[in-house]
Amino acid sequence: MLRQAQALQRKLAKAQAELAEIEVQASAGGGMVTAVVTGAGEFRRIIIKPEAVDPDDVEMLADIIVAACNEALRKSKELESSRVGELAPGLGLPPGLL
Repeated sequence: MLRQAQALQRKLAKAQAELAEIEVQASAGGGMVTAVVTGAGEFRRIIIKPEAVDPDDVEMLADIIVAACNEALRKSKELESSRVGELAPGLGLPPGLL
């Protein structure tokens, strides 16, 4: 039993390390803003096309950035859930509980 727990712990650590390296991205505003996030939920970069910058409408740009970031984080969590969720049977938990 202890050996199984240790093996599962190693698999979980490996999955978390892999997630920290994988990047997911999401765009908003018709591709004007792209957010890049790791599978562990760490922001790597925000890409803003120059034509998205309108000094007279900074609020719209802020909204587009937030939308891109939220979608990138959603994708990151989905990736994490699928990777860690693969380990759920070893934990004795039903899929989707993680």
